[in-house]
Amino acid sequence: MSGDPEQDYFVDGMVEDIITGLSRIKWLFVIARNSSFAYKGKSPDIRQVGRELGVRYVLEGSMRRAAGRVRITGQLVDAENGRHIWAERYDRAFDDVFALQDEITLSVIGAIEPSLRQAEIERVKRKRPEDLDAYDLVLRAMPFIETVMPDGVRQALPLLERALALDPDYALAHGYTSYCHEILFMRAGRREENRQAAIRHAHAAIIHGRDDATALALGGFSIGVVEHDRAAAREAFEAAVALSPSSAITYIAGSVVSGWAGEAERAIEWGEQALRLSPFDPHSFGAWHGIAIGRFQQGRYEDAANADRKAIQRNPGFSFPYAMLAAALVKLGRIDEAKTAAERVLTLEPGFTIAELCAANEPAPAIAVPLTEALRAAGLPE
Repeated sequence: MSGDPEQDYFVDGMVEDIITGLSRIKWLFVIARNSSFAYKGKSPDIRQVGRELGVRYVLEGSMRRAAGRVRITGQLVDAENGRHIWAERYDRAFDDVFALQDEITLSVIGAIEPSLRQAEIERVKRKRPEDLDAYDLVLRAMPFIETVMPDGVRQALPLLERALALDPDYALAHGYTSYCHEILFMRAGRREENRQAAIRHAHAAIIHGRDDATALALGGFSIGVVEHDRAAAREAFEAAVALSPSSAITYIAGSVVSGWAGEAERAIEWGEQALRLSPFDPHSFGAWHGIAIGRFQQGRYEDAANADRKAIQRNPGFSFPYAMLAAALVKLGRIDEAKTAAERVLTLEPGFTIAELCAANEPAPAIAVPLTEALRAAGLPE
């Protein structure tokens, strides 16, 4: 929009990178460059674009450059009704062209994926049960999974099982099924059947999802948390990042696994990267949880407590951040507040014990020793 034809190369390069990045998200069907570029410089009706290209959603945007700075806008539109799903504006210094392209590309893709997923969930809610395919069934399960608590995932599992009955090699369904069993194992009695199911479906997600970053991330998470094979988990996370550098769920899962492994710096780094990529992601509580574990291990208890509160704010029904908050408050000498947080843990998870937490997560000694002492002081049962 600057009227400078020499800037076309920058816009074209960024658009190509965004198309490539979106194409790496397994569950998206993305129109190729040449067809997308046919609309460059035009202001077509979005509904017409959707019909002509056979797509549900259209990403459009513009760039304006002036006085060494650039303003980039982007918006995601539902092609069926013209409704805006996501919009953002980026103001940056125009100095390192390639670094700027990379930053905007990662930011756009990281923000779009959860926005699209939520739009798809809302769309599937309007479909009749008999019309649901495997993909639709996974989307139907998502709101229950995002509670990350037993009551929610018990409602998700039948939907995921139906999806796998329709498509036994569906990596994403295996990944989320593994995640559900991990939640049941961790917070519903540590039953061996849930542990084995989590591990079995995690490996299936990795086997069938070599080209699906989300499936790899979910499989790696259960392998790291439940099977305690953190080396294999790291391989899965690194493969997922190589496939899709903007996959926020990969950084979230990696942050939590790194935290329990005693890798404080990596837990914080990956959690912060997830929040940069997708600050409003439905799973962002996991990023704050991973950051809190890392900060606690570093002895940064006030920072840990703040991160725990962010995790709680994003998902008030998740019990673990309350436990971490109680531990951080004990270390800060605020025992009464710590006991209040501990009471909330037991309300959400009546069977919680310190021994069960440690046995289930198998935390590294650097985190296990101070955490156990603090949780005991907060009044949580042994």
